[in-house]
Order: sequence, then structure tokens, then C-alpha cells
Amino acid sequence: MYQYRQILVRMRRGDSDRDIARSKTMGRKKIAQVREIAAKNGWLAGEATLPDEHVMAAFLDRKEAPLPSSCVSTLEPWREQITKWRATGVQCTTIHATLVRNHGYSGSYSSVYRFLLHIDGSHTPDVPLRLEFKPAEAAQVDFGAGPMMTDVLTGEIHKTWFFVMTLAWSRHQYVEFARDQTVATWLGCHRRAFEAFGGVPARVIIDNCKCAITRACYYEPEVQRAYGECAEGYGFKIDACPPRDPQKRESWNRASNS
Repeated sequence: MYQYRQILVRMRRGDSDRDIARSKTMGRKKIAQVREIAAKNGWLAGEATLPDEHVMAAFLDRKEAPLPSSCVSTLEPWREQITKWRATGVQCTTIHATLVRNHGYSGSYSSVYRFLLHIDGSHTPDVPLRLEFKPAEAAQVDFGAGPMMTDVLTGEIHKTWFFVMTLAWSRHQYVEFARDQTVATWLGCHRRAFEAFGGVPARVIIDNCKCAITRACYYEPEVQRAYGECAEGYGFKIDACPPRDPQKRESWNRASNS
């Protein structure tokens, strides 16, 4: 049902059947059937609440007549084995190569790819931890890699990054493109984000970018001095994410000290 739910979300956003079919999660004929059922039950209205999975199952997961042999995937004889491989994290290219080498499979890589999409779509993803926040309690901040951009005056092509601040409760975002990740840029982006939101969260959750954390540590990360003064002036707490892997923590520390 998770697969159907994602398709309903895309339909409510205005995506056409053709656009949804490009994701290769479901054929256009089936998507059209889902749209017809959703329209009859009022699921496509933006203000309507999406139905629970058991409600969707009652309408969408009905037994159909067996497909003709021409519509059955040539990979069906190995479904159980492919499912086991997928569960252990084996990649599509490896699965296709193994089927060709050990089982005489003559189909294409694309066939295996589509088959795996159906297998993946039938499983609800694991959610190990759900984060709960109160309004104004926290914001999540980080830099991300942006596109290559051309200066309209000089013609110079340069790399960019985008600064993103996301309010943890409402998920409202402030995004700003930047040409560097310097401390001055980091602080300026914070100031403009606070001005855009019209307030300051109680704490700012950050990754261990070097413009904010000079030494990553699981227990006592060292905050960049200017950023610490910024936090003191605005009155927010810096909440640095601890490095997850001990080896990565050690390598990060060595890089920071070099």
C-alpha cells in the first residue's frame, strides 16, 4: 500500500499519469485505474486526508484475473531468490550478471530493474526513529552541493552551494545559494534566514561543517568562535550532530588537526 500512497500523493500534487509512469513504479493502465478509484472516493482533493492503508487495500488491492503468459515477467521463476538477494542489499547490476551467468537468463538489465522496483514497492520502508519537535524548538541547517553557475558579467563558471535552514516543526525552509562555505557566508546566511522567518529557534541542529565546528567530537565538539558568538548574540543553542562511526570520527579529527 505504500506504493499506492506515494502515487496518490503525486496525483494530489497535479502530476499526470504519464509523469508518474516515468518513475517505473507502476504501468499507466494501473495508474489510470488508481486515479479513477481515488476520484470516486474523493482522495484527490487537496484538503482531504489520505486514507489509511487498510482503507486503500479494500479498494485497490483486489484480486484480479490471472495475467496472460505474455504479461508475466520472465523473472518470475527466480522471484524468491531475487527477493532474498535484494533483502541483503545486492545491487541490480550484480543480480542481472548472476542470473545471466548461473541461470542462463537472456533478458535485459532493464527487465531486472523494473522487477526490483515492484519488489521494493511491496515493502514498507523501515523508520528506525521518529523525531518530534515543538514549535520554535529547533531548526536544521546544512550546506549542500549546488549547480555550476555562469557569471553573466564575466562568463566565469563557478561551483555553488546552497544553504538550507529548515524549521523542525513546520518544515518551512529558507534556501540561499552561495559561492563558498566560509564562516562569513555561514553567519550571513543565518542572519538572513532568521530575518526571513521573523524569529530565532531555541537551538540550531547542524552537521559538522568546518565553518561551524572546528573539531568534531562525540562528547565535546569545538565550536568555531565567531559562530559561538553569533549563537550567544541571537540566543540559540548550537546542537552539533555527533559523528556516527568511530573510525569516521577519528579520521575527521585527524583532518581537522592537520
